[in-house]
Amino acid sequence: MNPRLADISISLIREIAAKRKPSSIDLGLGEPSLTPNPAHLQAGMDYAAAHGLRYTLNAGEPQLREAIAKHYAYPHLDSPANVCITTGSQEATYAVIKTVLDPATDELLVVEPAFPSYAKMAALEGVRALSVEMAEEEDFAFDPERILRAVTPATRMIVICSPCNPTARVMHRDSTIALSDALLRRGGEPVWVLHDEVYREQTFTGDAGYFGQHYPYTIVTNSVSKSNALTGLRLGWAMAPREIAPSLVKVHAWLTSCADTFAQHVALHIFSTGAVAEHARWYAQRREEVVAILEQSGLRYIAPEGSFYACVRLPEGVDSLRASHALADQHDVIAIPGVAFGESFRSWLRLTWVCEAKSLREGLQRIANYSLSALRGETE
Repeated sequence: MNPRLADISISLIREIAAKRKPSSIDLGLGEPSLTPNPAHLQAGMDYAAAHGLRYTLNAGEPQLREAIAKHYAYPHLDSPANVCITTGSQEATYAVIKTVLDPATDELLVVEPAFPSYAKMAALEGVRALSVEMAEEEDFAFDPERILRAVTPATRMIVICSPCNPTARVMHRDSTIALSDALLRRGGEPVWVLHDEVYREQTFTGDAGYFGQHYPYTIVTNSVSKSNALTGLRLGWAMAPREIAPSLVKVHAWLTSCADTFAQHVALHIFSTGAVAEHARWYAQRREEVVAILEQSGLRYIAPEGSFYACVRLPEGVDSLRASHALADQHDVIAIPGVAFGESFRSWLRLTWVCEAKSLREGLQRIANYSLSALRGETE
């Protein structure tokens, strides 16, 4: 067995989600409740019927790579040669870490709270991962100065998920520019920024910052999973500058050869018909309703600036993992423990708000009742 596996825990997110019952109020996994547009799937079927499902180039179908590059039009990332199509954004992230970071010398800096996969992937590769925690008193807003102070001489990559899973915070344009400019002023070997944009189409502020627009040492990962309700399609991509892209394709080729040909043509239809943001209005409208429900709950919460998550704070001293188990076992609510996303988030719960409004309202009421019992010392 690979000895590195001994120090890598299983997913707390999946551990709690596995407790879901048919009766449960499910605020757990980060998965859209919308159904995909069947026209995209039909386009994939039409292609398969006419051409079969042969391998594509390792980097992916040239037309899809061109469509993605043109859609985002980031400087230094605006050519098909900058795009590698992957088996979801998870594989894209792993391939980037494996390509760029040298386990013997390099460190990965993770901006927390953060989805746990970044640090786990680094651990699998033997890369040291450090974290920098955003401030709870500022509702975990992205702080470029705090991030910069955590950079060491060994830091070769910073990973930032914005909109953020779990906090639903967005890194604003001024903060993005400030961090980009400061990193450029450092000189020497560049520090790469891996910007996870998987929730880009669920952005509820006009002030979002995108590193691909400002910082030449940016690698972007994304997918159609959240934007188009296609989590099970497993179709994502990485966008990297030309000095990185060929090596990234090499790693991807040995990991999975190429992404699913059917999935690539589903994605090509999405981009060629301008449908990447087809669900954006629904999420924006739901977000307004969700904030009102959160306000009525009486719980401390972080107003979502992006993604489809809402986070609520538990009473002081209440551990989120213990709370998540109790909520699942005793109150039939699935809520993800904040500790899964870093120690700074231990007193929080992450909730997915893609369910019906009445379910969210009832789930929050049960969480509020549990919190009140915890304050009174009535929980076991």
